[in-house]
Amino acid sequence: MTDSELAALRERARGGDVDAVDELVQLAAERGDLAELRRLSDGGSATATDQLIETATELDDLDELRRLADGGNATAAEQLADLAAE
Repeated sequence: MTDSELAALRERARGGDVDAVDELVQLAAERGDLAELRRLSDGGSATATDQLIETATELDDLDELRRLADGGNATAAEQLADLAAE
């Protein structure tokens, strides 16, 4: 995907296009792009939040999981506890 295609996709997502949000989540997950997933999650996408937790767990990103857990996300707290126990 070119930069201009990605920019157009982000613009569609900002406009409320749920399919564009889902595509951005998928692309970000494939790239391991926590910043993009965080932005989408902070924008209200539950799918992005779930994927952010999954990707952060895979990358052993305790800071990201802690940030989400501190924000009240129970799944992130569980993943954080699991990783800390390993």
